[in-house]
Amino acid sequence: MKVRNSLRSLKNRPGSQVVRRRGRLFVVNRQNPRLKARQG
Repeated sequence: MKVRNSLRSLKNRPGSQVVRRRGRLFVVNRQNPRLKARQG
């Protein structure tokens, strides 16, 4: 999982979802589970 200051490049990938958990923004992708990122 990467910690990034901008999730824009990851959220444009097919199958990715932006999720809020515990006050942080996460990007998860079920089609390609390697694409994970956290912001905040």
